[in-house]
This record gives sequence, C-alpha cells and structure tokens, in this order.
Amino acid sequence: MKKLLFIVNVDWFFVSHRLPVAVEAIKQGYEVHIATTVTDKLDLLEENGLIVHNLALHRSRSGILIISELWSLLSIIKAINPDIVHLVTIKPVLLGGFAARLSRVPAVVSAISGLGFIFYSNGFISFVRYKLTSLLYFLSLGHKNQKIIFQNKEDKLKLCKIRSDAYNRSILIPGSGVDLSLYSVIENDLHPPTIMMAARLLSSKGVREFIQASKIVNESNKAVRFILVGDIDLLNPESIKESELSQWKSEGVVEIWGYRDDMYNVIPNASIIVLPSYYGEGLPKVLIEAAACGRAVITTDHPGCRDAVTPETGILIPIKDSVALSNAIQNLIQNPEKIVKMGKAGRELAERNYSIEKVCGTHMKIYQDLLPEVG
Repeated sequence: MKKLLFIVNVDWFFVSHRLPVAVEAIKQGYEVHIATTVTDKLDLLEENGLIVHNLALHRSRSGILIISELWSLLSIIKAINPDIVHLVTIKPVLLGGFAARLSRVPAVVSAISGLGFIFYSNGFISFVRYKLTSLLYFLSLGHKNQKIIFQNKEDKLKLCKIRSDAYNRSILIPGSGVDLSLYSVIENDLHPPTIMMAARLLSSKGVREFIQASKIVNESNKAVRFILVGDIDLLNPESIKESELSQWKSEGVVEIWGYRDDMYNVIPNASIIVLPSYYGEGLPKVLIEAAACGRAVITTDHPGCRDAVTPETGILIPIKDSVALSNAIQNLIQNPEKIVKMGKAGRELAERNYSIEKVCGTHMKIYQDLLPEVG
C-alpha cells in the first residue's frame, strides 16, 4: 500500500477544497495521511479514513517559528515515510517542498491555489518579501519527481519565470471541483433581485467595494436585496473589523449572514453572485459554485477571477471600482433575461470543467504518473 501525505495549512480548508481527492485516493488503495493545523474537523477527517497528524502552522513570518515548523515537517515526514507528499496552500508548498527535498521523498505534488498578496503588492517592503518568497519557491519547486498544479495561467507564468524548469512539470486544473448533484440548479426567479457576495471578509476580497456598490444601487432602487456571506478573521491584518460589520448592519443596506459551510443551500438564494476581489486568487471556489448553481457572476478582471467566467457566464469589472460594480449590477437587474441566460451557460461550463469526478480523476492520474507502479 502506497502512502500519500497531504500537508495543508488548516483542516477546514482541506475539508472544503481537497477532501474528495483524499477519499478517492483511499478508494484507489492509498494509505492517506494529513498533517495540518487541527481545529474542529478531526472527527470528520478520521471518519473518512485519513490518519491525522497535528501540525501547528502559524501566520507569523518569525524566523524562529519557521525553523520550528520546518523541523516539525521533517519529523512528520520521517515518521510516515510517504511515497507521495501533496502540498496545498502557500506555506505548506514553500516549507513542505523544501522538507520533502531534504527528506528525499520519492514524489511531490505542489498545488498552487493562488499566490496571495505578495505577488500583487507594491512598495519596498513588498519587493523584499517578493524576492525572499521567490527564493523559497525556487527551492521548493526543485524536486526531480514533482508535479505542480496551477489553477490559472497567470500563476503558472509567474512561477515559471522564477523556475523555468517547472514549466514541463506543470498541469492546469481549474479549481477544486464541485459535486454537481449537490450544487443543483434552482429556477432563478427571485423577487426582489438578490445580490450576494460570499468570501472571507478581507479588504482585498473587495468587501468594501461591495458595500459601497450596494449603497449606490439602493440610491435609485431600494427593492434590490444585498447579502454578505462570510466571517471576519482577526488574525489577518486585512480583515474587515467588527465595528465595520456593526455599522453596515445598523445601516440596513446589506444583510450580514456570517460564515456558512453549506453553500449549496446559500447560493440559490441569490440572483447574482459577485466577487470584486483583487486578492492573489487561484480560481475562487465560490465562482465555481455559482456556475454549478446556474447563477450569473460579476467579478474582477484579475488573475483567477477572470479564469472562472466566460463572456457568456458573467461580467468582468476593474478592480477597486465600486461604481463599475454598481453599474454591472444595475445592467443585469434591468435585463433579467441576461441573468437567466448567463446562469444556464454557467451550469454548462461547470458540467464541462468543474465536476468533482473530473478533478479527482486528474489527481489520481498525477499520482500514477509519479509512481507508475501503483495500480
């Protein structure tokens, strides 16, 4: 039995974005381990057959903490002796890739689910961080038997400039997939028109632009309903503040629904899904989920976001532009036939590209290519 080790920053992200791949690997005969920061998903992971190793990964860039995390990774890899290490999210890709090379793991999969803010920030400090991060990517993507999964072409081009030999080891998988039987299409005939944004409540996700656009639209059309789904993240300096949420609630322009883990139930409550992000996205899952539910999309002409839509399924707007967002919203609600047409095209796009069966099958093929003796 071949051993597969996932290394992921936190358990809830793995459950949301990679659990079906792990379950399929178990069905294919792999012994599957996961090293991650454990919150409240331990029972769920173990019920699905994974062997869980608690790994404390911090957001701090402290050199002492990074050395401690690297040592923990080396210890876990030595104890498990995996045949394949599958790295997901930025810090596991960087530190885990380096640890896998030091440990001489036979095969490595590095999943680049977005580059974060460092590759899209300006200023001297950001430039220094970019250079240091680029060095870490160069080291972590240098395993001789490695596949690198990208979710959009821009991320692939950026990292292949850092390490040119990564190009021939790369594969493009558009997102983490959805269960198309769970994310079903419910007729889009909501009255009043309902505009929803669902995301982590970070400034670079475009939350403030969404709030401002809702105010602009309501000046001329108070019948439109706006919903914000997501939670604050007090450990992230980009997080929206609790005081801002309280103010928005008191103003009554936007409904605040908080965190939800049942987006297949949430999205059908919307006529249009918006994501005005300028974050370093991979391929935002909410846009895939919106397509699967047959919902029109408005998002930014930004790496990752623009890769999740076509002219038939949604509208692209400039980043950091609440006026453009409000105009796009008003354009669609004044032309409801466009909303229906885009939703239908979105579902067709999801069926072509985003099924979880297709995503899992591609991952199994990657594992088999790295370890061809695995049946």
